[in-house]
Amino acid sequence: MAINYQYKNIQSPTKVTLTNEQTAGHADHWRILTDDMSHDVPQWLQQMIAKAAMPKGLNANVSSKDNRILLSEDQHCHINQVLAMKDGKPECFINAYPCVNGPYGLDCRIERVIVNENTHDAVLRLRTADGSIIYAFDQLYTANQHLYQQNTSYFVNFSAWAHEITNSEQKEVIVIKDQEAIRYHRAFNDIVAANDGKIPDNLQEQIKDWQPETKEQMQPVEINLGHMCAYLFGDTLGQEDEAWCQGQVLGKQETLFNGKPIILFDVVILREQNATPFVVRMAAMSTSANKAIQVNDYVQANIWLQAAIYKENQTNATSSQSQAS
Repeated sequence: MAINYQYKNIQSPTKVTLTNEQTAGHADHWRILTDDMSHDVPQWLQQMIAKAAMPKGLNANVSSKDNRILLSEDQHCHINQVLAMKDGKPECFINAYPCVNGPYGLDCRIERVIVNENTHDAVLRLRTADGSIIYAFDQLYTANQHLYQQNTSYFVNFSAWAHEITNSEQKEVIVIKDQEAIRYHRAFNDIVAANDGKIPDNLQEQIKDWQPETKEQMQPVEINLGHMCAYLFGDTLGQEDEAWCQGQVLGKQETLFNGKPIILFDVVILREQNATPFVVRMAAMSTSANKAIQVNDYVQANIWLQAAIYKENQTNATSSQSQAS
C-alpha cells in the first residue's frame, strides 16, 4: 500500500514593525471631515456601535470571542473601529479611522506589510500584475493579519480620502521634436485607430513598417501634462499610503458621512498600455470648487490611499506555493 503525503510551504509576507512613535496616527485624516475632532469623532464612534457589523475580509471565522475585533458599517463612507475583547465583551478601545468603500481594484501580490501591532495600523506594499508598486493603508488588517501569504495574487479593492482635489494644470505642455519619437507616436495612433481602437498583436512590427504620408504628420507633437495619469506614493516609512496623483474623472456621485455631504470621484490614476487601469474611488468634502469638477476632467489630488481584501472577491486569485508528495 502506498501512502502519499502533501506538504505546503506557506509563508507570510515580509513584515516591518513600527513603534508608536513611528506611527503617524489618524488626526490628519479626521481633519478632512471635521474641524472639531474632540467633539465629533467620539460622537460618531458612539453612534456607529448601534449599526456596526464585523467585516470578515479573508477570515470566514470572525467571532466576538477573538481578542481583537474590527467593527465597520455598510456605507460608502464609514468608520472602522478596533476593540480589544475579553470573554466576548469589549475591554478597551484600540483604534478608529474613516474609510471609503471602493468598487474597483487590481490583482496584486503583497510584498511587505508595514505595521504597528499595538494600533493595528498597517500599510501594504503591493505589486500589480504589470509590475507597478502601490502602497495602501489596510482597512481590514485586524481581520486578515494571519491569512496573508507570499506569492499569492489577491484582488485588492482601492479607495481614498482626498485631502485636496483640484483640476489639473492645463498650461503645462511639452513639445516633442525628436523625429523617431514623433514617428512612433503617429504610427501608434494610426494603427490603433485602424484596428477599431484595439492594439494588434503585431503592433511593434506594424510601427516599424509605418511611414508618414504627409509632411504634417512629422511636425512636432505637443503633449499636455495636465492630461496625464500619474501616481506617486509617500517617501516616509509607514506613511507611503499618503500619495499624490493625477488622473481623469470617470464617475461622480454624492453621499453623506454622518450628515456631512461628500462627493465620490472615480478617478483613473494609472493607464498604461496592456495593463488594467488603476481606478480609485476618492471621497472629498462637498465644496463649491469640488462640485465644479466634472466627469472627464483631469484632476490632481493629495490622497490617503486605502486597500481592502475580501474573500468573496478572490475568484480569480492564484497562489504559487511549493508542494511535495
